[in-house]
Amino acid sequence: MNLQDLRYLVALAEHRHFGRAAEACNVSQPTLSSQIRKLEDDLGVTLLERTNKRVDLTPVGSQILIHAKGALAEAGQMEAVARAARDPLVGPLKLGVIPTLAPYLMPMILKPLRQSYPGLAIELWEDQTRALIEGLRNHRLDAALLATAADSPEITEIALFEEPLLAALPLDHRLAGAKTVSEEALAGELLVLADGHCLSNQALAACGAKGGPARTALQNSMQAATLETLVNLVGAGYGATLIPALAADSLGHRDIALRRLAGQSSRTIRLASRPGYPRPQALRALEKVIRAEVGAALRRRVS
Repeated sequence: MNLQDLRYLVALAEHRHFGRAAEACNVSQPTLSSQIRKLEDDLGVTLLERTNKRVDLTPVGSQILIHAKGALAEAGQMEAVARAARDPLVGPLKLGVIPTLAPYLMPMILKPLRQSYPGLAIELWEDQTRALIEGLRNHRLDAALLATAADSPEITEIALFEEPLLAALPLDHRLAGAKTVSEEALAGELLVLADGHCLSNQALAACGAKGGPARTALQNSMQAATLETLVNLVGAGYGATLIPALAADSLGHRDIALRRLAGQSSRTIRLASRPGYPRPQALRALEKVIRAEVGAALRRRVS
């Protein structure tokens, strides 16, 4: 039994198909199949239930999978500790970013990061908050940029910056000519992202949702998965919404009016990681670049 055999087992558990698992592991299907057979022989148990169409884990296979994932995570930690001892600013940094931040922040920081830390390779994973937190817990991610608190003892986080929210209105909206817009004035026509996006809860709370982020009939009938779609709906006159300030340059050219909020609603962007991550210097490098680039960008918007 070796680590590679365990990787094959984890791949099979994920894909439930020998061909797809072999492709994910960059080996031939016969190689993967024979190594799984060897692992079963070594352990003296049957790990898989095989059919022509699907592969399922046996009950003991499911138990062993838990330990296999743990062993691979520990092995990855050993490799990371060794890399960090050589040079913590060299090598991959697996970074998760929420979808309402990634398209606007990453183009801003990737080039400065490469210029200042050429050995640091960002591996980007864009997903919703819950998936990113799970990625941190199971070591698929080294760090994540979130807009809500992780609320988990397994994760440590630092606040990087406050990102103002802006009102996005149709050009012929009754408030489009105002210098600032009251959040509460938008409550009855507010469009928000689909469930799972933290920005939707933040927008609902900012505009005075009572008793939590309850949705109106309008919000339930418009289930946008991206800010771009949401802003297009606003431009077409279906309602108003709130967008984060870093998205303004990208989205502001649509048929919308962007206005500051009278209540100065904002969201806190946090850098989350595991307390024992062995390359804290890499996280501090990322933090330094983000603070510098975002600070300059937000100052330009205010001025």
